[in-house]
This record gives sequence, structure tokens and C-alpha cells, in this order.
Amino acid sequence: MSELTERQKMILALIIRDYIDSAQPVGSKRLVETYSLKMSPATVRNEMLALSDLGYLRQPHTSAGRVPTEEGYRYFVGQLMGHTELPLETKRTIVHQFYQAGMDVDRWMRLAASVLAHQSQAASLVTAPHSERAIFKHLELIGTRGRQVLMVLVLSGGEVSQQMLTLAEPVTQDRLSEAAQLLNALLNGLDTESFSSLSMKLDALEGDIARLVMDDMRQASKVLAGEVYRDGLSQVLAEPEFEEANFTRNALRIFEERPLLEDLLNRTVLSSQAGGVQVVIGGEGTWEELRNFSMVLSRYGSPGIVTGTLGVLGPIRMPYGRTISTVRFVASLLSELVEDKFADQI
Repeated sequence: MSELTERQKMILALIIRDYIDSAQPVGSKRLVETYSLKMSPATVRNEMLALSDLGYLRQPHTSAGRVPTEEGYRYFVGQLMGHTELPLETKRTIVHQFYQAGMDVDRWMRLAASVLAHQSQAASLVTAPHSERAIFKHLELIGTRGRQVLMVLVLSGGEVSQQMLTLAEPVTQDRLSEAAQLLNALLNGLDTESFSSLSMKLDALEGDIARLVMDDMRQASKVLAGEVYRDGLSQVLAEPEFEEANFTRNALRIFEERPLLEDLLNRTVLSSQAGGVQVVIGGEGTWEELRNFSMVLSRYGSPGIVTGTLGVLGPIRMPYGRTISTVRFVASLLSELVEDKFADQI
């Protein structure tokens, strides 16, 4: 698209900021009066027409003012908004809340979701920290009844996976303990790649258990391997954009359907560095369910050790400056906490 003049940049930024606050189409006369512009409504109207021709604004209906397009928001976020920071007092309050949570990871996750939702007035999601590279640490096999066996898999970093297995025939606890002891000796400190290339001649029981362990480890390496903490959906659904039932259903789908979230996070967040912020506006032509939404996402943690994902979901008409600065700050804070807690466990 053509480079905008300084006047066009100013008018586009003012329209977007006004529309974010009011959710009402912005007219030239309102713009001049509200912001005391040193130009006539006719001049502003001509510039708004030019911005519409360039694809940054649109007119919802005849005689209405203008509203930003997805391209308009992208230009605003990338070129006009600049770097923003949360107020120092807000940062101090957030840090104090996490300090009060102690070293409880579950409380960190719930608090992060709450802070993100409150500060951005949007729906938040936070994934639990998990090892980027699942590394085997310990295995327990516990006989329960008949052919039922509880498999407890512990990974470096503290993640624990439990699942019930049904064996082809009953096995004594002594035999289960022997199998676990052998696998612990063979697999200790290995990731799935090393595990796959390891040449092992195992009995049927050990071989079956080893394959299940590898499946569990592969699952644990995914972005959404653990629990997803959510907050603030009611705030999003209260926005005027979501008075239509279809918009509400899409918001619920995005928030609740794990496969959609997994696809979104794997294709956006995994390509970024921890602490970097990604803004997904209108689905970026990829996710139809996100056509009326924006998401601001970030990774947190320590790459190569443990990482997680956090972000917010809201209407495209969201306060990007405050939302981005909130996501960036909480991601940075969680990174510090996670590094302190997990670094010595790898």
C-alpha cells in the first residue's frame, strides 16, 4: 500500500483511538471538534475518503462515519502506536500480587489469567509451563487389579503424567517393578529423539511400556500439553460487537475448543521468541473463527527449559497499546518466576 502522509497518519490514528473508545463510526465533524484539529471538516472528509480508497477505513453504511478495517488496525499497531508501557504503579501492584502467591505454579497461572483479563478488559488464556523438550526422568508401574496398571511418568521439569493401562494378561507387582527399573536405567535423561534412535532389545512388557512412554513424551512437547487457564470471557461477550449470536458462538469456540487453540498457538507462538508479542488481527486470513477478533499472544519461560503461552482474546476494536504492554509485562514476570523455579531441575 502507498505510504501515508503525516496528516493521513494522524487522522487514521485519531479515528482508530476514537472508535476503540466509542464503538461508533467516526465522522469528520466529530473528529475536528473532539480533537480541536486545525483543519476544516471538509479537509478531514477528503483525507478519510483517501484512507478508505487505500483500504484502511470503511463506511458501514451510507451517511455514516468511518470505521477502521483490519488493514487499518494492522497499520496502526505496526506503524503508529509506538512502544507502550504499563504505568509504574500498575506494574508494582501486579508484582506484589505474584509475590503473595509464593512459589505455587497453579496460583501463578490463575493469577496471570486474572491480571490479563482485568488489565486488558478481554478474555485471557494461559497455558501451564512445560518442558520444550520432554526429557525422561522416572517411571513407576503400579498394579491395581487384574490386568489394570497405573503408569506414572515423571519428566525433567516436574511434569507428571498418569494413565491406566490394560495389559494382555495379569502381571505381578514384582514383574512391573522390574520392568520399570530396567526402563528407568535405559531412558534416564533421554528426549523423544534420542529415545527413538535408541536400539533396545526388550521383552514384550518393556517394549509395550516404552512405546506408551514415548507417546506420552511426544504429547508433553506440544504447546497445550497441560491445563489451559481462562478468565474474562464474560467481558468480551458484553462488548457491542457480540450482540449477534454468531459472534458469540465463535468466541466460545475459540475459547473452549482445544484443537483450534492448539492449531493457533502452534502456528503463531512457537515461531516467536519468549517475551516477544504477536498480534493476530481478524485471523490474518487463516482462521475464519477469528474473523471478528484479535489476539495478543506471547511465550514466557526459558527456551530450552520450560515455556508456556499467554494472551488475550477480544474484539478487533481492542485497546492495543494497553493490551500489548500488559501481555508483554506479565510474560516477562512469569519468565523470571519460571526460570527461578525450574532451572535447577533440568
